[in-house]
Amino acid sequence: MLISTTMFALVNTFVKFLNHIPAHELIFFRSIISLTLCIITIKKMGLSIWGNNRKWLVIRGFAGVTALTLFFITLQNISLANAVSIQYLSPLFTAILAIFLLKEKVKPAQWVYFAMAILGVVIIKGFDKNLSWFYLGLGVLSSIFAGLAYNAVRKCKDTDKPVQVVLYFPLIATPIMAVWCLFDWVQPHGWDWLFLLIIGAGTQVAQIYMTKALHSDETSKVTPVKYIGAIYAILIGYFVFDERLLLLNIVGIFIIVAAVLLNSGVHKIRRRVN
Repeated sequence: MLISTTMFALVNTFVKFLNHIPAHELIFFRSIISLTLCIITIKKMGLSIWGNNRKWLVIRGFAGVTALTLFFITLQNISLANAVSIQYLSPLFTAILAIFLLKEKVKPAQWVYFAMAILGVVIIKGFDKNLSWFYLGLGVLSSIFAGLAYNAVRKCKDTDKPVQVVLYFPLIATPIMAVWCLFDWVQPHGWDWLFLLIIGAGTQVAQIYMTKALHSDETSKVTPVKYIGAIYAILIGYFVFDERLLLLNIVGIFIIVAAVLLNSGVHKIRRRVN
């Protein structure tokens, strides 16, 4: 999980470096690399490219593409730390959507943690005059679609291999972003090509190691490591992009992370009881 978190931080950094290239173009290049690697892996494993639970695989693909597109747009237009922190709302939206999609029950304490997370976002927005409501809204919407994508992944847990689930993102993203690029294309130059390669390969590595971590017997121990990404975002934003956050911005960020971790703790206790 530490490798995964570090790679995602690296990918986010290069996405922000390439803020002169539209988000859909970044996703197009990322998808081409991911699609190639996934197909090679699936062929070696002798699996079906189309998977089994196709309805939820397609939902996972569309939700994931929407979430990442909105996240990249947000990442390119607001501070790295704020963009990443707002994205951390996704586990909470995952839990809320699971009420309707997976028929899961939410404990009273979890609603308190949801309120904590909202408070964190309000603090970030309220004390950051450079953060517009528009990009804040896109960030939250990205988290909602990410929550839908995570629920779709859970729907496919017993029917499809992780690589088949991962495949549906580039499978859907590649043609959509290719058409989009026809109408809005910015020619990469020089180092841009290397950065695009790092984004594509880095995301694939990050997803693979995250999946391995979440499939291990020590999932409850490794999950909190993911939120080291908030610290990465603050440090990279400060030292690389010269982003200056107010103390209250940092407080808001850690309130969001704490709310997500506390909500995760409720699920761990429930699993032990069951």
